[in-house]
Amino acid sequence: MTVALIDYGAGNLHSVHNALRAAGAHGVVITADAEVVRRADRVVLPGVGAFRACIEPLRAIPGMIDAMREAVFDGGRPFLGICVGMQLLADAGEEFGRHAGLGWIPGTVRLIEPTVPGIKVPHMGWNDVTPAAAHPLLVPGEAYFLHSYHFAVADPAHVMAVTDHGGALVAAVGRDNILGVQFHPEKSQAYGLATLARFLEWKP
Repeated sequence: MTVALIDYGAGNLHSVHNALRAAGAHGVVITADAEVVRRADRVVLPGVGAFRACIEPLRAIPGMIDAMREAVFDGGRPFLGICVGMQLLADAGEEFGRHAGLGWIPGTVRLIEPTVPGIKVPHMGWNDVTPAAAHPLLVPGEAYFLHSYHFAVADPAHVMAVTDHGGALVAAVGRDNILGVQFHPEKSQAYGLATLARFLEWKP
């Protein structure tokens, strides 16, 4: 089984690679080659930093967006977006101006605005993951978060899990064979590795 871990210069690739290996993956390929992604059995899109700083280099890789769509939508391959890799699934992100996302899950990535006084942004550290809908990859637990912007999802049916940081924030989004998690499974110890292991076994 080949797991394509997309390299567009905006993700902590080696940490995610090591976590996937620790979770049981044997064919993880770090790649910026659209053809590798098109043929992969599973696709992982990591991401750290700002929305704009991630979507622009991803779009700059020749054929990559098309290859992702073909693998995921036409080929039905399981897809996992991590942190900003999840946020890129949105229609748009508002960090450093408004920028178009992939548009795979309707919604907008917006600045976290806590409704409770004294809550700090960014949302950083361990926090609960509470499933909002039944999903084979997600169970209740604690994971590691680090983000200042959150995915404001247009359709509640696409919210797979939530967390609380001065109000509810989306912790995971999904549809069909697509899952995105706001938390970092590669930094979430046993909970994160178990999530990745379920992804490797997932047959949506």
